[in-house]
Amino acid sequence: MTTAKTYRGRSTGQSGGLARPRLVTNRRVWGTTGLVIFLYIVNYADKAVLGIIAQPLARELDFTASQIGLVGSLFYLAFTIGGFLAGPLNRYLTLKWALLVVALIWSVVMLPLVLAASFAVLVASRMLLGLSEGPATALMHTAAYSWHPPAKRGLVTALLGSSASVAKIVIAPILAFVTIEYGWRVAILVLSGLGALWAVCWLIGWTEGPHIAKTVEAEDSVPAQATGDASPTQPSVPWRRIFLSRTFVTCALLAMALYALTTVVLTWLPSYFELGLGYTALQAGSLFALPSVVALVTMIASGAITDRLIQRGVGSRVARIVIASAGVLVCGAVLVTLPLIEVPVVAVVVLSLGYGSALIALPLIHSAVSELCPPQQTAGTMGMYLALMGIGGLIAPYATGVVVEHAATAADGYALAFQGVGIFVAIGGILILLFANPERDRLLICRTP
Repeated sequence: MTTAKTYRGRSTGQSGGLARPRLVTNRRVWGTTGLVIFLYIVNYADKAVLGIIAQPLARELDFTASQIGLVGSLFYLAFTIGGFLAGPLNRYLTLKWALLVVALIWSVVMLPLVLAASFAVLVASRMLLGLSEGPATALMHTAAYSWHPPAKRGLVTALLGSSASVAKIVIAPILAFVTIEYGWRVAILVLSGLGALWAVCWLIGWTEGPHIAKTVEAEDSVPAQATGDASPTQPSVPWRRIFLSRTFVTCALLAMALYALTTVVLTWLPSYFELGLGYTALQAGSLFALPSVVALVTMIASGAITDRLIQRGVGSRVARIVIASAGVLVCGAVLVTLPLIEVPVVAVVVLSLGYGSALIALPLIHSAVSELCPPQQTAGTMGMYLALMGIGGLIAPYATGVVVEHAATAADGYALAFQGVGIFVAIGGILILLFANPERDRLLICRTP
């Protein structure tokens, strides 16, 4: 039998009054969380489609590797700018309508490319896509967190993060097949249809959970006690306390490095497999999923294990920071060997292991950052953090294209690019190990004046 609980919290309206008791069951919690995960899968499929259609586009429109890389970097420039809009959107719209609006926008912005393909239209479409996806990431985390208390957010964050893997495991091979059989334009149309399907499900099934407060008096004072499972009646704290904390700063730096790795994978991995390692286009699209299979397993396992550790009294410093650091250090050690490998299948395995090890850290540091603030400031905090994370994608795709163009061979260029990102990730892991401590910084942030 499903256990039901009731919660009483503030109203999501502007009056600030108390809401009626809200019946919460496991089915409702995970059903609504599933809608957010569905959207995250669509989100990452839209990001990944450029990697799938990059070579057909390049052949049809005579694009260079630098041009494809520039498009990837400009997307993440717009994505970073859009991330700063998460707080305002959450302030003036409910989560339901804010996410619906941005999701509908990104479902249609690539359609002009279908009608009038050119480099200018590709740049404009991808930048509009990035601008609309920027706030969505923080809003999706906030929506999912509204149904889960801080101590249980490791698993749900891992499930959100693993949506990228699901998109590459399930959606990417389908898009590769559609692109080869019917053309890249049909692949874009398929994604637009998937976005429309999600919108229907969202309108029917979404309600906001009890763990994120929508309205709280804005003031600089803070509660006398700061606990891990924050009360929705906590007053707001000054943003500078959150954004200048050592945990926030170092986690944001590591997130930039991890996002640089992710964006290089999304933009260039199929091209690396096809041009660098000699696989066919269909094989490259299918192998695109392999690193994500490893990441899917490691992310969900680490999220579930660390949630259990925290519920048994292990601190966030150990459960989320130390374990995250270990994963990215393994990634750096593995990827640094990639230029030395000449056997294609071994290169695929090494890259997959490095990528999977690194992505252990993403849900853990996301959860650590969400612990730092009162619940009503979650969207703004995650918006700033994820916007800073997006900076990692501003340079990495374009830089990879430049490295590939100037390398002796395509295989050497891609291997060197992945090696460089692996070193960057390892440095981020060392920084969080030295400086990040969510419990300490939450107490400092929520201290009394």
